[in-house]
Amino acid sequence: MQRTDPLRGETTHSLATRALLGFTLVEVMVALAVVAVALPALLVTLSQQLDGLRYLEDRTHAQWVAANRLAELRLVLGARGSLQSGRVSGTEELAGRSWYWWSEGEETAIPGFFRYQIVVSDQEDGEASPIHTLDGYLAQEQSNGAR
Repeated sequence: MQRTDPLRGETTHSLATRALLGFTLVEVMVALAVVAVALPALLVTLSQQLDGLRYLEDRTHAQWVAANRLAELRLVLGARGSLQSGRVSGTEELAGRSWYWWSEGEETAIPGFFRYQIVVSDQEDGEASPIHTLDGYLAQEQSNGAR
């Protein structure tokens, strides 16, 4: 709705009509400043989330590799009736990647019980900084048939 100002002879617009005309340059500049500040913060947060997701995925795969190794030890125990002690290492392919593991078994104070520590890394020289470490205990069959 337009009105003519009788003193100036200019046409003025009502507030509702003026709102439909658009944004002022200052309003546009303020909106761009807000976006310019918020967008980098959003990108940093997104990058951190992706890094965290990758770490959790690696941790999960390393846990699976360690669990597989402990299951292999259980199978060896069932097949041979005895457990190996000492240090053993190897690699395993999982999820399209090579995983390196180190396993060390030692007999505990309880006869027939062995403690195994399995360390897993995604690097060949990563034993000092593993992604996951699993401690497992296995019992060798005794002469009386108890386990």
